[in-house]
Amino acid sequence: GLGSHVHWDRRLDARLAGALMSIQAIKGVEVGDGFETARRRGSAAHDEMERDEAGVIRRRTGRAGGTEGGMSSGGLLRVRAAMKPISTVPRSLDTVDVADPDAEAKAIHQRSDVCAVPAAGVVAEAMVALVLAQACLEKFGGDSLGETRRNFESYLASIPEGMRTW
Repeated sequence: GLGSHVHWDRRLDARLAGALMSIQAIKGVEVGDGFETARRRGSAAHDEMERDEAGVIRRRTGRAGGTEGGMSSGGLLRVRAAMKPISTVPRSLDTVDVADPDAEAKAIHQRSDVCAVPAAGVVAEAMVALVLAQACLEKFGGDSLGETRRNFESYLASIPEGMRTW
């Protein structure tokens, strides 16, 4: 898979979380069922493995969000980001005057956006795409797209039939 189970700075889940947290106003990131899984017992937190009718190894659930141990697992990659409300509000909020500690102060109301979530969603998709592209290049290398594609196809061909999920 993509990422690393050995190097902390190459863990796919950590890189995705870092990329999403770098977006303005994002205050939380969840990989898979992250926060919900943290409330579960260990026996209910993992994605058990089984063989399907064709003998292919699959996960019964997708709680880990397509990553395990810092690497992609072949499952659906799921990451979510939580965004704080915009800081420009129609009502002036209390603040402080650093020049005059005794003065009562109100923040200046400049403008008020309606909602920044749609724009953040577009930026988040782009950030995830950048992280995945970087991880693909690290895994498959190559000096050209053709060479990278060849390496990728060779990797896919090396996966045993019983583990192919596509």
